[in-house]
Amino acid sequence: MKQTIAAFSFSFLASAGFAQGVSYDLFRDANVVFLGEVHDNPVHHDNQAQAILAIGPKAVVFEMLVPEQAVMVTPDLLDDALALEMALGWNDSGWLDFSMYYPVFAALGDAKIYGAQVPREAAGIAFEGGDMSSVLDGAGAEYGLTNPLPQMQQVAREALQMAAHCDALPEEMLPGMVMAQRLRDARLAQAVTEALAETGGPVAVITGNGHARTDWGAPVLLPKEIVSMSLGQLEAEPESDSPYDLWIVTEAAERDDPCAAFK
Repeated sequence: MKQTIAAFSFSFLASAGFAQGVSYDLFRDANVVFLGEVHDNPVHHDNQAQAILAIGPKAVVFEMLVPEQAVMVTPDLLDDALALEMALGWNDSGWLDFSMYYPVFAALGDAKIYGAQVPREAAGIAFEGGDMSSVLDGAGAEYGLTNPLPQMQQVAREALQMAAHCDALPEEMLPGMVMAQRLRDARLAQAVTEALAETGGPVAVITGNGHARTDWGAPVLLPKEIVSMSLGQLEAEPESDSPYDLWIVTEAAERDDPCAAFK
């Protein structure tokens, strides 16, 4: 069932350097809205919070949470950032500072929370080319994981992994890293499908830009009857067509040289 998404605009931010304003009226026919991010950019999380307030989703899927964490989130915890951080064990999760993500949690309201994070052990199995069926309850084939990617896509995805790791990875690691990303895409799509079936939607998805891509990310893996739209949040103008239904450009986050560790 299609849900109407309330009109909302980022026009109040456009004057601060956004490439385009985004009106959430454009999402009104979508069952699922992917809200991409650069993980360490606080502005992107603030924008996601504003989007959730505008959409009023019945469910929100987090790439950052495993299902066991998602069920721990209660309305009382949503009002207490420190208690929520401790209950989730966020400091031990490997994700960035919780203060960046808390605005998203604070905006959830009554939305049901779903966790779609792939545990580290499972990602390791995917990297090594092992059996991933337990992560997806035997649905690996349903999400294309038993099939090789088209050669051009495989090459492109390996190149992106290499660039993301400062051209410092041994080439033999790249196929495994792409497979782990494919597993994460599949797990997101599976959680979204479950959330939509259980709540009727709309469903919002908090995830990295890579998983929100409309050419090979999680949206492509959804059942055909699900209408999804994807918002990418970028830190520079794309050189060619951007793989999102809509995109905005923000200032880059302040960060140390990400390649310093590889030098």
